[in-house]
Amino acid sequence: MHKTDSVIQENTRRLAIVNAPYDPWRGTPGVVPRQPLQVFNLGECLVPSDLIRDYPHYADGVDQDQLMHFTFHRFVYDFEYFCAYCVRVQDKEGAHIVPFVLRAAQRKLIKCFEDQRRDNKPIRVILLKARQWGGSTATQIYMAWIQLFHRPNWHSVVCAHLKDAANNIKGMYATLLENFPEWIYGPIKFQPYQRTQNISYIKQTGARITVGSAEAPESVRSQNVLMAHMSEVGLYPETRKNNPSRLFRSVTSSILTKPYTMIVIESTANGTGNWFHTEWLNAERGKSNNIPLFVAWFEIEMYSMPLADTYEEFIAAMTDYEWRLWELGATLEAINWYRHKLREYHNHEEMMAEFPSTDIEAFVHSGEIIFSQEHCKLLRRTCREPDVKGEIFSHTNRNTGSQALQELDIIEQHNGCFKIWQRPDTNTPVARRYIVSVDVGGRSAKADYSVITVLDRYWMIEGGVPEVVAEWRGHIDHDLLAWKAAQIATFYNNALLVIESNTIESKDNPDAYTDDFILDQIASSYDNLYARHDPQRIREGLPPRWGFHTNRKTKQTLVDTMIAIVRSQSYIERNDLAIDEMLTYERLPNGAYAATIGHHDDILMTRMIALYVSQDIEPPAIIEHNHHYASTRRIITEATI
Repeated sequence: MHKTDSVIQENTRRLAIVNAPYDPWRGTPGVVPRQPLQVFNLGECLVPSDLIRDYPHYADGVDQDQLMHFTFHRFVYDFEYFCAYCVRVQDKEGAHIVPFVLRAAQRKLIKCFEDQRRDNKPIRVILLKARQWGGSTATQIYMAWIQLFHRPNWHSVVCAHLKDAANNIKGMYATLLENFPEWIYGPIKFQPYQRTQNISYIKQTGARITVGSAEAPESVRSQNVLMAHMSEVGLYPETRKNNPSRLFRSVTSSILTKPYTMIVIESTANGTGNWFHTEWLNAERGKSNNIPLFVAWFEIEMYSMPLADTYEEFIAAMTDYEWRLWELGATLEAINWYRHKLREYHNHEEMMAEFPSTDIEAFVHSGEIIFSQEHCKLLRRTCREPDVKGEIFSHTNRNTGSQALQELDIIEQHNGCFKIWQRPDTNTPVARRYIVSVDVGGRSAKADYSVITVLDRYWMIEGGVPEVVAEWRGHIDHDLLAWKAAQIATFYNNALLVIESNTIESKDNPDAYTDDFILDQIASSYDNLYARHDPQRIREGLPPRWGFHTNRKTKQTLVDTMIAIVRSQSYIERNDLAIDEMLTYERLPNGAYAATIGHHDDILMTRMIALYVSQDIEPPAIIEHNHHYASTRRIITEATI
């Protein structure tokens, strides 16, 4: 079959799924297993199989006398039916109160909840939202369903980034109660709880609902709850006293790990490297109890547009990115909508930020981001926690001078600045194996970090790629940083030490003269310090300058080299933060490169310098006979890690 014909055939199949009728009253294949049942006044319905399993007397059909009891039981087992029958919400325009019929994206979320509930597991979900499709509404109504039909005295908390947002979520619940069928519990509504302003009480079920915000975290702390809805977590403010991690722990610490308890973390993305992004990555890797759930724009049925051209003409004009959308599962009609919507944006990055097709696109800032999100995601697969965290020191008790490079050791510390993924190999003598690169930051806690990266080139001998094996990151005086870098370089088999000299040589640096002198001191004690070849200085009979100088020309070279390396996956990364920095590194309107506002590029700079130098110098080689190597490593190999 011709490719175009197969695409059209597959598109027909996808459209049939998208446009399949959905009838929650009579039941259609939905979020739980179903089976047919004859119901009085409705005819054949598809009802949850669990209902028939637990109430087998309904298996032969439901007659008029059984109808009321059956309907109540169906509310308990059939969330989709409960929503359509019992729940009323405001429509999109806010003008009418209408039955709550789940959309396709909402059914995807509810299935995630129901899979865990039906397996008698605690419900734990982290939801990455794409635009407004009712994820918060579905979450809150599901929690209400548990409180109304499954568990009495089952208290919950709703915490949003803003007080108004939290109140809007609670308002959905209030509207549900105001329109709830009276034949079930009689008139039902929220009542004040012990004169508190932010806690409401439902008398019929004993449930308490607490509402608060990250603006006033005290309002939701220390509440004895069993369900927590943390909304728009990516927008929670981060300050010294309050941050998302601390607030999350305080809200959820009382929630037991047992069936019907719920913790839902949901948000639109707000960049990388923050708490929500970290929690998402942990969930993706199976490092947390949360199930990660992302809904792409093309899974939302409203984002579709009929084709003006024939299918053949449309397919022939599809771009590489549109083919990518097709591979992800979008219909041609959805791709057509995307093509027209894209015309409203200045660039594709802005469109991807507003209407992400993948979780990677969702977290990337708008702007001219340099590194491909897909390539970065592939690179992230090798990231992991370090084997050791701690600090390097000398048993001579010196941290400067030649003695600081002797009798080196590692002390393990939980919050240490030095991360080690792989210890130095002292058994196989290899020339030009390790490169240590340094990005000089500021001294204060608010300044840029100083970073020292260790790159291992061993596998290049066998046609492999270099890998990051260690990293130091912190705030420190420039002279102590230089000697610490020399210690780490010494520890890693007298590695080539490459220090970026911009900060040291800057005219705006009040200690420039002193800092420049420090490199001369390092060079007098450490014999493998990188020096750049300055033609003008050589013509004047002066020695080359120590360090790697980053200017507009060399920065472009570094960036171009790194783009190619990331694209070809030509090195192994270990630190997630390095990937985060890649995803927030952009080209500015003036042509310069920098991290987006509020983010760092210190780790990335050390990677770019180390990998550039790695390509620029001779490849590593095994030293067959090198007695000098063994003797110079004698003291270091006695160190224990």
